[in-house]
Amino acid sequence: MNESKCRRLEGRVAVVTGGASGIGLASVRRLADEGARIVIGDVDPRSGEAAAAEVDGIFVKTDVTSAEDVATMFRTAKQTFGSIDIAFNNAGISPPDDDSILETGIDAWRRVQEVNLTSVYLCCKEVLPYMLEQGKGSIINTASFVATMAAATSQISYTASKGGVLAMSRELGVQFARSGVRVNALSPGPVNTPLLIELFAKDPERAARRLVHIPMGRFGEPSELAAAVAFLASDDSSFLTASNFLIDGGISGAYVTPL
Repeated sequence: MNESKCRRLEGRVAVVTGGASGIGLASVRRLADEGARIVIGDVDPRSGEAAAAEVDGIFVKTDVTSAEDVATMFRTAKQTFGSIDIAFNNAGISPPDDDSILETGIDAWRRVQEVNLTSVYLCCKEVLPYMLEQGKGSIINTASFVATMAAATSQISYTASKGGVLAMSRELGVQFARSGVRVNALSPGPVNTPLLIELFAKDPERAARRLVHIPMGRFGEPSELAAAVAFLASDDSSFLTASNFLIDGGISGAYVTPL
């Protein structure tokens, strides 16, 4: 089916954090193509406003580690469009100072936990009352394949944060299943995003070690993850909650990868 003809999300409202680049931006475009009205929360006003203009949505400058900013983002979405049907809690970081536990300092640990895990807690806490009042909604939290299996290159705080996102998503999915709100974790494998490109530029050997473990022999594309987000947001996934939706090119299913 042609993406432009598929309007599964007609009239629904989607809030996307980290929506100015990478998987978030691809998802903003896909959700809008399927009929959703878009609210982008991001720390980058220039890219965020450009992305919002592209899909005729709105941008709210949001530091996802700030409870006040997160509350303002969802309140603005509700006041502007009248509902919040989809929350794609996607903002995250993977800084170079997050490495082996033997090398990673406590400040780096805390920063990654705040952006990757605490932000998801804040977003879920703020959006759930709106969805519970409506009696429906889909929350999609970005975890990672490293929440399921160890990474080839250690990023101790990143891995721990994504494990937390997965566990929290499962608990919320179970807790609110009978209230009409679905909560799922999206777990990407390595994806061709600015973060990965930066890794290749700074440490090609480390990046190449990721590629060799992927059975499909390539990195994912943001548009492929966006298609999964649209599925989880739509009624096509109406019997799916508390799940770990792995989009990883087969990594988690492989014992060894033939070259």
